[in-house]
Amino acid sequence: VRTVSIPACYITATGSSLIGRGLRIRQKTTIQATELHHSASSFQRRQLENYSLSDSAAMSLNVQINSPNVKYTDAHIVAQYSYQTTSVRQEGGTLKVTPRSTDLTFRTERRVPRLGVMLVGWGGNNGTTVTAAVLANKLGLTWRTKTGEKKANYFGSLLQSSTVCLGSGLEGEVNVPFRDLLPMVHPNDIVFDGWDISAMDLGSAMERAQVLDWSLQEQLRAHMSRFKPRPSVYIPGFIAANQESRADNVLTGTMAEQLEQIRADIRDFRQSSGVDKIIILWTANTERFCEIIPGVNDTAQNLLAAIQAGAEVSPSTLFAVASILEGCAYINGSPQNTFVPGAVELAMQRGVFIGGDDFKSGQTKIKSVLVDFLVSSGIKPTSIVSYNHLGNNDGKNLSAPQQFRSKEISKSNVVDDTVQSNPILYRPGEKPDHCVVIKYVPYVGDSKRAMDEYTSEIMMGGINTIALHNTCEDSLLASPIILDLVILTELCQRINIRPQGEKDFQSFHSVLALLSFLCKAPLVPSGTPVVNAFFRQRACIENIMRACIGLPPQNHMLLEHKLQRDFLPLHTDYGDDVTTLKKASHINANQRFVPMTNGIYAHEDTACAL
Repeated sequence: VRTVSIPACYITATGSSLIGRGLRIRQKTTIQATELHHSASSFQRRQLENYSLSDSAAMSLNVQINSPNVKYTDAHIVAQYSYQTTSVRQEGGTLKVTPRSTDLTFRTERRVPRLGVMLVGWGGNNGTTVTAAVLANKLGLTWRTKTGEKKANYFGSLLQSSTVCLGSGLEGEVNVPFRDLLPMVHPNDIVFDGWDISAMDLGSAMERAQVLDWSLQEQLRAHMSRFKPRPSVYIPGFIAANQESRADNVLTGTMAEQLEQIRADIRDFRQSSGVDKIIILWTANTERFCEIIPGVNDTAQNLLAAIQAGAEVSPSTLFAVASILEGCAYINGSPQNTFVPGAVELAMQRGVFIGGDDFKSGQTKIKSVLVDFLVSSGIKPTSIVSYNHLGNNDGKNLSAPQQFRSKEISKSNVVDDTVQSNPILYRPGEKPDHCVVIKYVPYVGDSKRAMDEYTSEIMMGGINTIALHNTCEDSLLASPIILDLVILTELCQRINIRPQGEKDFQSFHSVLALLSFLCKAPLVPSGTPVVNAFFRQRACIENIMRACIGLPPQNHMLLEHKLQRDFLPLHTDYGDDVTTLKKASHINANQRFVPMTNGIYAHEDTACAL
């Protein structure tokens, strides 16, 4: 065993297979590492290559910051953080810009609870797929397809399968899995339950969905068949008439009685499963939009009274109310306006998180990237036409006009904030022509086809056209997003923030805008900015997590590599066997700059021979 120092955090690896290995991160981007006869980056590469997601409960990294601004107790991580903002005001033709700094204290509970997730629409394509995926990962299943052996994983999950940069080490940047920045629930440990209007057990429902390979279904069938959804709320006018044939598992009684039954189901699940927390997520059919009616759903009091009176309240809103009254966070994975003003007010009164709307998984995620790229490059998108066809039950439900309208709205608004950010390209009120088409084609099943055409104006009246064809396996893209939504929501429940000068800590706003990255139509507190741009949304999550451990936002400046001489201190506190290591020189023996090839410095010994 040897000890080396590398720039930035203490990353200790837990689990029997990694005892004795780790990385320690210093606040001034200096990372100290202890490992078995390997440099930090080679260990990192090998660790990521060999890492089995099904074994992740026994193999995880604990990032621990070595800084006077970060304190670890048995219960909390407490970080002092300076939040930098910029205030701008216009005086005539001058913009007065004032940098501001606010000191905050972030406090994150370290204990990870046992999490229960209740899915509304558990027997649908998404519900069966996410449940089967977690089981397959937990069991470490493999199966064969015509292209070879496959192994269960969580690809497509921001938290489980993407990385963040902590700092730089001897051999370059040190990246760790997103999930290891803070203590958080692992998907394998989630306990599932839920409701569905179809009584079919999840094994049969998995077969009906036709999402997973048959050889995998055969291994999962016995496990999945043990799960049967609880009866759900069915109000025919809110979903397409073609769903009636599936509705053989529905609640009866008045709306108030159905509300109480949902609440009883939540309490029963909590008691029978032994979970510490429950998060409820709507992954059922898209509903038509619900009219906002004064005296019915405009306030919390009126909404509760409307339920007692049996007035028009959508099933998704009824589930939201039940969740809030039981103190459970509620996430809307469909595009309808579940969160009427009364539901939002109720969540704020009870201090319960709500989030949504509509999973951002395929075509819309690409749109949030592509429009951001075009506008940020000074190119003006003028026409965006998006066409989809799919054959799963979601597509069948969306073939009805009112349900399609809900989806059309959520898919169309995704470019608004990016367009509004550039007054050079767009006049006030101007935006691209935007058309969205969705067609139901049963044969293609869950394998949705998405075709897009982006027409843009470029320099001197030129026109640029980009055409895309995207085959999206719908439920396999949505399922990791479901996991990210519930895990991120649970993490936010353990984070509290105290501004300098205030006595008490406060939580995030009940409308959890941090989930925007995962949603087509992000739900945000009234009067606050709606951000759809992909990279801004991801940076928000990453930088808030970094703040929780006292690290500054990732600025990507890399100034130490862009000046003639590096101004950062050398890494001097190595162990004895690595004291001869030195930083790679940018000049050769004759003090001439080393030539560059494709933006990469040539090796010093090669350069010296020139």
